[in-house]
Amino acid sequence: MKIAFTSKGKDLDSIVDARFGRCEYILIYDEETELIDIIENSDSAAEAHGAGPKTAQRLFNANIDILITGNGPGGNAAKVLERTKMQIFIGAGDKSIKEALEDFKANKLEKL
Repeated sequence: MKIAFTSKGKDLDSIVDARFGRCEYILIYDEETELIDIIENSDSAAEAHGAGPKTAQRLFNANIDILITGNGPGGNAAKVLERTKMQIFIGAGDKSIKEALEDFKANKLEKL
């Protein structure tokens, strides 16, 4: 299972970015292989409009199963994501990726 986190950094000690569309990075953790992949997303921060759908498209292209973020995607991005089978969990903003992963496994995050 591939789990994506909106992230402020490039490793498991990084902080989950509460923002969805304008997060700096998307950190992808593969539970089966325990490998990490990083998607650069900082170019979306400069977008006046459309950052959320652009980030949602990146997640879709990476075949993500689970998204863990802070506040969740906005309306336009949510429309893109609801067409996928991706599960979205919120409430992880300002936690480390490790803490957010532990909270997810313990069912402590809110599912959208």
